[in-house]
Amino acid sequence: MDIFQFAMEKEKYSEQYYRKLARRATYTGLKNILTMLANEEAKHYRVVEQMRDQAPHEVTDTPVLASAREIFEKMKRTPQEFEFDVSEADLYRKACDIEEESRRFYLEKANEVEDPAQKTVFRKLAEEENKHFVLLEGIRSFVARPQTYLENAEFYHFDDYVGGEF
Repeated sequence: MDIFQFAMEKEKYSEQYYRKLARRATYTGLKNILTMLANEEAKHYRVVEQMRDQAPHEVTDTPVLASAREIFEKMKRTPQEFEFDVSEADLYRKACDIEEESRRFYLEKANEVEDPAQKTVFRKLAEEENKHFVLLEGIRSFVARPQTYLENAEFYHFDDYVGGEF
């Protein structure tokens, strides 16, 4: 299997996983964040597909962290009590693992390909997957301790995140 097909399958799997989590989410804010992540993975799929087909392609910065911050702020303002089953934290841990694996995969491929444009796209995809990881770590913390998480300002740093050089 070529790297493009493998990458497309990883992105499709991630998209489906986030849509499954979104369907299970009992809180609208989390459902919205997970749907955003699924949509981002669908965009990544299309970028890799275009790259494979040698069509014009570009990975654009996404506002996923800033959008998530806004959602958490809104959740903080609602008087709702949040309670989660312990097993939900495991589902988000798996999502973190998926994102970390994808990040490593794209960095590895960026080092393997010769084409400078492909190198750039793979590095950009790695950076986007890292943003997803940061967001999912925040969700994991929220699910583990919702009231404490919303009281702390951890999620205010989402929009300050700038992906490092890979």
